[in-house]
Amino acid sequence: MKRRTWLLSAAGAAGALVVGWSVLPARSRLGSAARPWQTGGLDDSTELTGVVLNGWIKIAADGAVVLAMPRSEMGQGVHTALAMLVAEELDVPLARVSLEQAGADTIYGNVAMLVASLPFHPLEMDTYAAEGAPRVQPTSVRMGEWMVGKIARELGINATGGSSSVADAWDVLRTAAATARASLLGAASLGWRLPVDELTVKDGVISHSSGRSAHYGELAKFAAATPPGEVSLKHRKDWTLIGQSAPRRDLPAKVNGTAVFGLDVRLPGMLFAAVRLCPMLGGSAGAINAGAALAQPGVERMVRLPAYAGSTAGFAMVGKTWWHAQQAALAVPVDWQQRPAGALDSRQIEKGLEAALGREEGFTFYSTGEVDAAEAVAPRKIEALYRAPYLAHATLEPMNCTAQVRDGKVQLWLPTQVPQMAAAIAARVAGVALEDVNLTVTLLGGGFGRRLEVDFVAQAVRVAMECGGRPVQLIWSREEDSTHDFYRPMHVARLRAAVDAAGQVTSLRIKSAGDAITPRWMARGLPALSGPVDTPDKTTAEGLFDLPYGFAHQKMSHVATRMGVPVGFWRSVGHSHNAFFSEGFMDELAWDARQDPLAFRRALLKDAPRHLAVLDLAATKAGWGGPLSAGQARGIALHESFGSIVAQVVEVSVAKGSPRVHRVVCAIDCGTVINPGIVAQQMEGAVVFALTAALYGQVDIEGGVVRQKNFPDYRMLQLAEAPRVFTYAVPSSRPPGGVGEPGVPPLAPALAGALFVLTGKRLRSLPLASG
Repeated sequence: MKRRTWLLSAAGAAGALVVGWSVLPARSRLGSAARPWQTGGLDDSTELTGVVLNGWIKIAADGAVVLAMPRSEMGQGVHTALAMLVAEELDVPLARVSLEQAGADTIYGNVAMLVASLPFHPLEMDTYAAEGAPRVQPTSVRMGEWMVGKIARELGINATGGSSSVADAWDVLRTAAATARASLLGAASLGWRLPVDELTVKDGVISHSSGRSAHYGELAKFAAATPPGEVSLKHRKDWTLIGQSAPRRDLPAKVNGTAVFGLDVRLPGMLFAAVRLCPMLGGSAGAINAGAALAQPGVERMVRLPAYAGSTAGFAMVGKTWWHAQQAALAVPVDWQQRPAGALDSRQIEKGLEAALGREEGFTFYSTGEVDAAEAVAPRKIEALYRAPYLAHATLEPMNCTAQVRDGKVQLWLPTQVPQMAAAIAARVAGVALEDVNLTVTLLGGGFGRRLEVDFVAQAVRVAMECGGRPVQLIWSREEDSTHDFYRPMHVARLRAAVDAAGQVTSLRIKSAGDAITPRWMARGLPALSGPVDTPDKTTAEGLFDLPYGFAHQKMSHVATRMGVPVGFWRSVGHSHNAFFSEGFMDELAWDARQDPLAFRRALLKDAPRHLAVLDLAATKAGWGGPLSAGQARGIALHESFGSIVAQVVEVSVAKGSPRVHRVVCAIDCGTVINPGIVAQQMEGAVVFALTAALYGQVDIEGGVVRQKNFPDYRMLQLAEAPRVFTYAVPSSRPPGGVGEPGVPPLAPALAGALFVLTGKRLRSLPLASG
């Protein structure tokens, strides 16, 4: 958000710094230092005391820095990266920065994620075009402005997703830390009666050549009453921490077993609940004969569960241990009822999507030139139909939430990407005010978008209401987690290129079809802001309407459907399948033109220098065109998502009919790199995640029942199958882009291109191993 502005002011002895931003020029949001959900430190179980200097920073008595952390740690390294921004501006060692869970103030809202998840992009036309991105339609821009303004004003959503955490924090955290540093320097200057420009800071200690010195803790109370004056950020040349591969702060606890995930929560008198939901998606439970199960040792009670937040109805059994509860739940005879609209079937849904491509025009997200005219005069056209299946999130830690309802208040402990939405649904279910909900965010054993949902939170609160004030930990089995997910939508796309007499591509038309994600998510988690009519959903079409290639005539449209399967955000969202469609077709066009896939793309990137630089870096580091071991081939793909550009070169062989990926070379332009080690780790994780989906990922639904119930039939990439991954970042002074998700989209098309070289078979449907 390059036009974001910061409003900074000291608030006297209270030391409260008001930090806000303008989402758009006419819609400013102001926050305060209040943090009503704050219950203790993220680094230990005790509250981290200190002097509050602003809404983000407080200083402990020993000079350590405490950062209010509004983002969830789910393996992406955000607790390290954001702490690095603060440590840099405050000139303290990274180890001296502790974390405390941030509260519900709007200053912690993630504007960057809101922009990423909107149906439309909210930036003005001139600004968007100046960034070098394709233009979107004016109507969509206006609606995007309205939506982001409404959400920002009313909720200030604190969410972790959309590869947006560092991008959103880049300005605000550095500014908050720099302002705190200015107040500390000002306090020393006033107390010592010395000019501030004669003072230096190193490792959290302010010094003067006369010998005077004091650490931050000794100055904090005075700094809280000292206006910061003029605040400036460090120059890049003076950075000592940003850009370095600092160790991940969360790793020691994860190695020694002291890290607390949702499943690790233990409380006095705690009960456990196991859920069993109707196996038919959208179905319900008729008669539940729980008498015999309730008589089993260790079983406490049975609680019916309505269809909360888009989930399927069912029931929960409560016991002294989760094993007691789970065995009882499995033993209960239930009269399951199919959904009123009839059973869902993924094969019929695929046929329906293909029919929608031919029947409906869809919403045009991007159009330039005259595609119809170009096709009318073209002597030849190339057309292909691509398909992508439903996919599950398959987080290592299944859905869980610990809840306690007592004396009109709700206490939650859970791994979530959306703490405010979790608290809101807990308040609705329990019938209490939002301020009576206290929430502690644990570490997340994987998120990938699944923990942007709050269905399991509502279930936990409902069960806790029946347990006499005792805390209850509700846990989904792996089978429930696999068969009642909010899946990545099934999608199909028809791509058509017009080719002139000289063999040159003159136009590109893409139409895709699949369920809209954002309207469904808004209806589940933000019902007050969802409308009765779906708006066109850019999150399902992104990656098709914003291609970098210089075709003169282009038209990209999407048909939004409502097939009835619960769908949600999945790591890289629409980009995850749309890159397979677009880059797979680019390979087809290169082959038709008898050109090398790299050379074909390079010729179309003359007006996209950033993309060209990333593509060239990946090709160079992979040795594109150089020799390979016998039986191996290379494929290449390029894609932009979440503010970053990634190119990948895949080296693959086929043995006994099965693909084996040996090496993946990744190049990324993600703007300023905060921590190169984390970037490399995220790219490696993205490759493994994407390779699992590309080779094996598929969810089939028959009679409303998901067939894939556990890892034996929803296969994960095994350690022995993991390729070597090499990551190279393009040097950049731009603000940071995303890293957690952009490494996913290029993998599948690059792999498909390499398999075509080996087999001569063009694979246009995922998963590739089945083809």
